[in-house]
Amino acid sequence: MIYPFSLTQVGIVVGAFLVIIHAVALANPVGTGRFLRAFPRSVLNGRILLVMAATWSYWLIGVADLGEFSHLKPMLQIAVPVGAVLAWLFVDEFLSVRALGTLALLAAEPVLSAAYLQEPVSRLFIVALAYVWILIGLFLVGMPYLLRDVLAWITSRAGIFRLAAVAGVFYGVLLIACSFLFWR
Repeated sequence: MIYPFSLTQVGIVVGAFLVIIHAVALANPVGTGRFLRAFPRSVLNGRILLVMAATWSYWLIGVADLGEFSHLKPMLQIAVPVGAVLAWLFVDEFLSVRALGTLALLAAEPVLSAAYLQEPVSRLFIVALAYVWILIGLFLVGMPYLLRDVLAWITSRAGIFRLAAVAGVFYGVLLIACSFLFWR
């Protein structure tokens, strides 16, 4: 295992993250809506997320067992920073969305790793979330304009925005509760 995290630790961290970001959205819907509408075209946010994704990818290539592709490790460790620099310089359009998609794909692995072969059926709450991240990450990387459209739709309707924020808080609380009750 690359990541030494237990299911309890992952559940608490992911649950707390969900609660915090969705509680902020509930507390400040106008500011959050403004941020979300501007996010897809934000070059600064894109570059910050790109550095995070490239750093994580570089580290992961260094520690992961690539099996029959291990001989390509040095080339991949050169390709990741080169690709990140090229994206930094030439991909301003929806860079933040593409980098967020890459982070979603990377974040799913430690979650799935922590839940692997765990006994409680309630682990499927966090496994399902990880697979949603994978699916969304693939769409964000391949069709980033979809996030812009979804965010415009959600932020244009106060009721839907509030419902999405409440659902995120609820799911985060559910993960935290499962962490303390079942995933010990």
